[in-house]
Amino acid sequence: MKKNDIKKMTKEQALKEVEKLKKDLFNFRFQKINGQIKSPSKISETKRNIARLKTLVVRKDA
Repeated sequence: MKKNDIKKMTKEQALKEVEKLKKDLFNFRFQKINGQIKSPSKISETKRNIARLKTLVVRKDA
């Protein structure tokens, strides 16, 4: 997810995206345990995107 895409989101859109990414992260962890994940970098990328979105939400509250 690009920074420009994140900046254009509203607070509600960002919160929905965070929930979606958390579900994805949960699934990636199970795939990793089972040896099914094709790209382990998706886990760290997903965590990074969650952090970016949470930062956006906090800034829009202020």
